[in-house]
Amino acid sequence: MVMRQLAGRGIRDPRVLAAMRWAPREWFLPPHLAGDAYSDAPLPIGNGQTISQPYVVALMTERLTPKRTHRILEIGTGSGYQTAILAYLTPNGKVFTIERLPDLLVEAEERFRRLGLTNIATRLGDGAAGWPEEAPFDGIIVGAAAPRIPEPLTAQLARGARLVIPVGDLASQELVILERGAHSELLPRYAGGVRFVPLISRLAFTEEPSP
Repeated sequence: MVMRQLAGRGIRDPRVLAAMRWAPREWFLPPHLAGDAYSDAPLPIGNGQTISQPYVVALMTERLTPKRTHRILEIGTGSGYQTAILAYLTPNGKVFTIERLPDLLVEAEERFRRLGLTNIATRLGDGAAGWPEEAPFDGIIVGAAAPRIPEPLTAQLARGARLVIPVGDLASQELVILERGAHSELLPRYAGGVRFVPLISRLAFTEEPSP
């Protein structure tokens, strides 16, 4: 999977490729989907959520450029797959991850324990609000699409740090890499079209659907 799907599609960072080799993706899926774990496609994990395809996880991770000592904020724990990749890459740092669905968070926490990952802090809540008491962060990654970038997240970005987030609606989304410059300016770059579930938050102009 790593060489064919990732390196063959332009993922070059050897640390990211090593992390993708290390993570047992089948652990992050419902048992009946374990046989599809290494297909390059998003897969359902319950509660209307998905685990992103391996290439997109690798792309977002590479664009985030996490270092061994970085403190990373992740919005949308989901299955915990992206979280585990980030924790592997920041052994002397920490990953702070927020999930709004309690069932998913409990399952992800159990996977972290099985993998022996101790540099992860979890929180149940609105990810678009960030984790202000732990800010600033060396990187922020968002696993759901927002129609606009939530202001609390940009405010919690350290100088020189990057925010990686899908921006758009259900019809059209683009992966945006926002970097805070030396003078606190925000410098955007774009990494092509993606498709994610929506970020559910009033701070992102996306609210829970009415019953």
